[in-house]
Amino acid sequence: MNLIFKRSAALVGAVAVSSFALVACGDSEETDTTGTTAETTTEGLIGTSGQLVGEGASSQQAAMDYFGVQYSEAVDGASLAYTASGSGSGRKNFVGGQVAFGGSDSPMDDEQAAEAMDRCDGNEAWHLPFVIGPVAIAYNLPGVEGLNLSTATVANIFKGEITKWNDDAIAAENEGVDLPDTDISVVYRSDESGTTDNFQKFLTAAEPDLWETSGQVFPAAVGEGANGSNGVASQVTAIEGGITYVEAGFAQQQNLGIANLDFGNGPVELNAESVGVALDNLEFLTEGNNMVVDTEALFAADDAGSYPLILTTYEIVCSAGYDDTTRDQVKDFLTVALDSQDENLEALGYIPVTGNHYDRLVEAVAAIQ
Repeated sequence: MNLIFKRSAALVGAVAVSSFALVACGDSEETDTTGTTAETTTEGLIGTSGQLVGEGASSQQAAMDYFGVQYSEAVDGASLAYTASGSGSGRKNFVGGQVAFGGSDSPMDDEQAAEAMDRCDGNEAWHLPFVIGPVAIAYNLPGVEGLNLSTATVANIFKGEITKWNDDAIAAENEGVDLPDTDISVVYRSDESGTTDNFQKFLTAAEPDLWETSGQVFPAAVGEGANGSNGVASQVTAIEGGITYVEAGFAQQQNLGIANLDFGNGPVELNAESVGVALDNLEFLTEGNNMVVDTEALFAADDAGSYPLILTTYEIVCSAGYDDTTRDQVKDFLTVALDSQDENLEALGYIPVTGNHYDRLVEAVAAIQ
């Protein structure tokens, strides 16, 4: 298996186990047993104590666990309660005022954005792309490492057009590799998923002649479904010849192979550098501090050395309109999360934000009123 990120095995295991337990139990209270606490020197904090409540995408659960521990260390008496109930619930309960912020792999639609303005006392709600999770094409094929796949081949695999691992199309992209005559077993998300939504957007942007479906539900024409990111990764681990689309951290935790994808300029390994190229070229559909990523432009990009198949998970917040305590808690938490874009976050399978995108987020957090 190709190494994606420099990892701390103890950190990955501890926080991942904590995350999955939280998801399974529906209990979002932060824990201080992950072993990730460290002295913090975060500057510019207001220091408001109390519990901050968020809800949403499961793709960022491990990141939220890590940020929550750092938040409690940085602000005396503060804690994060994040429920990983899915992107749809995160948007719905943010709009409904049940949570201070919503986590979502997909932006609000126009109707939700209008309702969010009402919730935010007439002010705009902002989408802040805080957690960057590259999506891996993860596979279980013993003896085959560094597999190369073009976007066309990926589309045809998930359509069920390519059914054997030694198919001519795969062989042509992996010269000299001994590919087995093993059935390809597609595993997809059976639940409504922002990851599925973005994966299908990627396929329609990269290969519009091959892929036509969209949305948070996989068409399920081939293969078998599993619930959640951990579910699909675990399912592929149990099936020789299995393949799925899943956030890179879950593929890492299951020691699955991760394909190098050819977006048009040769195979690209999934790593911090290649994702960084994609982040530097982000375009937005909205203006100012409301940063809805233009996923069509992102997923259709073929910049040399770029890995654009990424989830930009949003923290959806009010630009103004919170009560003073909630506003200060949101700003403190997001400030700590920005200060925690480090090797520990990378060890969990995410890409720390840097450069221009980091600066955009700093400016946005400071502007929350």
